[in-house]
Amino acid sequence: MTTPLLDDALAKLPRVVDLLAARAEEHDRDGAFPYQGVEALHEAGLLTLTVAQRHGGAGAGLADTVRVLAELGRGDASVALLAAGTLLQHAEQAGAGGWPAALYRRLLTESRRGPALVAALDATAEPLVARRGPQGWRLSGLLTGCPGAEALAWLAVRVRTDEAVPRAGTFLVRAESAGMEVEPVWDQLGLRASACHDLRFAEVAVPAELAVGLRPLDAAPGAGAVLAAGWRDLALAAVQLGVGRAARDWLAARPQALADHQQAALGELETALIGVEELLAGLAGRIDAGDRAALERTGAAHLLATRAVLGAVQGAVELAGGPGLSRRHPLERHLRDALSGRPHGRPAQAVLAAAGRAALGRAGRRS
Repeated sequence: MTTPLLDDALAKLPRVVDLLAARAEEHDRDGAFPYQGVEALHEAGLLTLTVAQRHGGAGAGLADTVRVLAELGRGDASVALLAAGTLLQHAEQAGAGGWPAALYRRLLTESRRGPALVAALDATAEPLVARRGPQGWRLSGLLTGCPGAEALAWLAVRVRTDEAVPRAGTFLVRAESAGMEVEPVWDQLGLRASACHDLRFAEVAVPAELAVGLRPLDAAPGAGAVLAAGWRDLALAAVQLGVGRAARDWLAARPQALADHQQAALGELETALIGVEELLAGLAGRIDAGDRAALERTGAAHLLATRAVLGAVQGAVELAGGPGLSRRHPLERHLRDALSGRPHGRPAQAVLAAAGRAALGRAGRRS
């Protein structure tokens, strides 16, 4: 279902993508945070696209979110990654999200005033723990690789407690909280403008009401968490699809790409990207329609998509020859971004192991 806010934001999307693409090389070279690009997303209403209609938002579903992130990824994958974190948090609150109502209203107010970026991370395997404090909790330790670390408004971090029987829950932390320090260590191969720096926590106070969903560490994820994971899988895969499209566009615009002997090779890349697009759009549409079975396939879809995109970009580099690896052209940046996107999703081995168990289970039921 479309709304005037959604239609307006989508109409502004092409201009925003062009702006991102125009600055992407500069931000990649310098590793500087893309403030102008994030501001452009805010002004176009793209950062709050998934805010529910009951909260005055556009109410975008997963299919529209995937479409938007793929286009943003075509412009600048780093900016698209930053946007994804914020869009996913608003999407959770559109459903049965865990933010207290008053706090979410505050986030919405901040989002109207300017870009209010949110990052959500699972830190249960990180050296970061929550301890009981005088009026709630205290977070201490290190959180590595936090997208947009230097420019966030809020963090939603899943942290384990130090209780005798440890629990884990989402701790909602104001990014400027006392005791938090950004360690500017991000200097990666790709997605260089995403500012995935480390965050050091030193007794950061979190009120008790901002520690939500505390459950035993080994508890099975609830329905809301499963839905959120599905959105994340497809959203991050969409960013990578955008990278593949950008590589395809650059190659197709070169005169030699139109030679007869290269058209089939270019078609191979195009076919791979069509497959990814249809996979993501199909699952997103099913999830929007309430098909819970589709959520069981999003991890595999993310893995398939990122592998296919990487293969397509590598193929584009091979077709381009020497210019494909020249810093004078964007193709080598697209290759680095395609390589660097995979760690942001679920670990491949975990996805494959789950798929293997599911296959064995189905075989057992049939025998």
